[in-house]
Amino acid sequence: MPTANLITVEVHEDGTASFALPRMEVGQGITTSTAMLIAEELELPLDRVRVTLADARPELVWNQLTGGSNTTISTYTPVRVAAAVAKQALLEAAAIQLGDTVANLVARGGVVQAPDGRSLTYGELARAAASRTTRAVDVRLKDPAQFRVVGTGQPRIDALEAVTGRKQYATDLQVPGALPTMVCRAPTLNGTPKRLRNQREVLAMPGVTDVALVDTGVAVRAETFGQCIDAIRAMHVDWADGPVAGLSDQDVVAELHGAEVPMPTLPDTPLAQTVELDVLFYFRSNSAMDTNSAIADVRDGKATVWSGLKSPITAQERIAEELGLTPDAVTVHVVQGGGSFGRRLFFDGALEAAKISQAMGKPVKLMWHRADDARVGRTHPMATSRVRAVHAGGQVLAFQQSHTSVETDFRHGLGELITAKVADLPTGLGNLGFSETVFELTQEVPYDFGAIVQTLVETDDRFNTGSMRNIYSPDVRAAGELMVDQLAKAMKQDPYEFRRAHLRNDRVRAVLDAVADAGRWGRSMPSGTAQGIAIHKEYKGVSACLVEIDCRPRQTRRDIRDGVGGPRATKVVFAVDVGLVVNPRGLEAQMQGGINDGIALALTSSLHLRDGHFLEASWDNYFYTRQWNTPPEVDVIVMPSDSGQPGGAGEAGVAATFAAVACAYARAVGQVPSYFPVNHRDPLQFRPKPVVPPIPQSPTNGLRKAW
Repeated sequence: MPTANLITVEVHEDGTASFALPRMEVGQGITTSTAMLIAEELELPLDRVRVTLADARPELVWNQLTGGSNTTISTYTPVRVAAAVAKQALLEAAAIQLGDTVANLVARGGVVQAPDGRSLTYGELARAAASRTTRAVDVRLKDPAQFRVVGTGQPRIDALEAVTGRKQYATDLQVPGALPTMVCRAPTLNGTPKRLRNQREVLAMPGVTDVALVDTGVAVRAETFGQCIDAIRAMHVDWADGPVAGLSDQDVVAELHGAEVPMPTLPDTPLAQTVELDVLFYFRSNSAMDTNSAIADVRDGKATVWSGLKSPITAQERIAEELGLTPDAVTVHVVQGGGSFGRRLFFDGALEAAKISQAMGKPVKLMWHRADDARVGRTHPMATSRVRAVHAGGQVLAFQQSHTSVETDFRHGLGELITAKVADLPTGLGNLGFSETVFELTQEVPYDFGAIVQTLVETDDRFNTGSMRNIYSPDVRAAGELMVDQLAKAMKQDPYEFRRAHLRNDRVRAVLDAVADAGRWGRSMPSGTAQGIAIHKEYKGVSACLVEIDCRPRQTRRDIRDGVGGPRATKVVFAVDVGLVVNPRGLEAQMQGGINDGIALALTSSLHLRDGHFLEASWDNYFYTRQWNTPPEVDVIVMPSDSGQPGGAGEAGVAATFAAVACAYARAVGQVPSYFPVNHRDPLQFRPKPVVPPIPQSPTNGLRKAW
């Protein structure tokens, strides 16, 4: 990146080093891996490196976006260079004070030592080494063969804070005057408020200080969040319906089928036979455990915002635009987030908090209720994937995949307002252009299947969607790998051997062999259980997954109560090759999280759209992977690599796992599912929580409480 040289590592007089990382930590461990790079290159103990998150820095154009598994790929060299520059400055300062040459000095453990044993600590050298001018310098980076920190498994530098509850998220911050604030939202997706009919009554409630109408709902500010909830439950609001009012799942399914582009007819003769597969993927929530929250103080022509943001420059510029301010009047502080999965590429919470603060003229601490995030937050779009393949004479001659989806929103751009504005254009280089570009750059069929064509069609921009973890890959890979299994079956070959014979990439073949060997592929299993195997290639990395699944009925009392008891993944073996690994322990944790995501997408996690709103409202009815279907046996294999550069890892665990679970399920039940997740059922297996706000009481309809 052209702005990569605008970062610095600072060394302090207490002997510690600090770095403001222009990315967002959301649990993926990048503050730890970045600290490891600095400790390695600076020759400083890891526990003496402090990594914080940088505020929005507009000068870092295209270099302050956290997404696409790109953080370590793009910061690996610049961070090392910044640390090496700092070490060189310390050595030069030490050479002067010790009366020796830089070449004769050795830096190790935060101390510079001369051949005669004299030494100076980094803290003693910090002031003298500080640069008062900007100048070009040449530094030599450490040979990876000499690494002592990079490549070793390290615990997270924030682990103690996390497990003791001292870790600070947006709603933990204490900003003077910022009182708890929440929003009463429309009963249909993206509906807007027209009037609060009982405003005087709401303002008179205990603790309530302010009420304001904004474009997303009716905001209330009070002394506690509990008082905000009570106020929202008491509100009587007139609403304008949202753009999908009255629509349900099947309406969107019909719309997708109507938008599907006809696939060319392939020859089907005794010598060339066609295999076809059509799969539907329902809406899925992009909610993280840490709900969408922000603090905003908009007064006196200035705005200050604190929030978990993966595109803070775009957020700063868009907030300024919406508030009628200049970007330099808006300060955006990036706060660590408890999860993201692509959700925090969007800054709707921060923008909403800023609008509320401006309307009230007071600082606010906005927290979205869990129901807000599930019902009006970002979703992984509903999609269909149709796959056709032709085989003859033991060879696959053609492989076609057409993916048709509700629009995936890329209006956050590449991290700044210019590309965000381009993405918002109605045609041409608008959001569809972004979608097609991302699809083309990330989707690959790594098999020798003759003529290969993959296409994307997107329709319907009325939903709040986003780049859920791994974007298109989980759905596309699941449908594609199911087809690979069907081809193997049609050609009377073993699924693993068939894949191995047709792979074009040795790295993919190596991870496939690793899981097949460690997972004992092909072992005898009881009826109703099965193994599945799948691969994925993306972000300069490759992965493979073997899953064992149990689809036999389970009808315990708890199963019935929780509306579950369906299939369970009982074993997962996952192999990943991402090139140079900075922190193997962190990589293993990332894969474990991605494995659970993949299981959820295949088996349990989905949203039900009814009458213009989503029914799921919290984790008790949005069935992410739970203890009952988390595999008791998980083996993550980090493959050795001679690559000198790291690949992307944040999303690597999802697609191959989803596909392997899908394949295992199809083999266990003897039929390829027509939709995912397989537990998406109608009638519902839970009683939906009511929508907000309450409706007037009538002889036939009682008062519905919020959430």
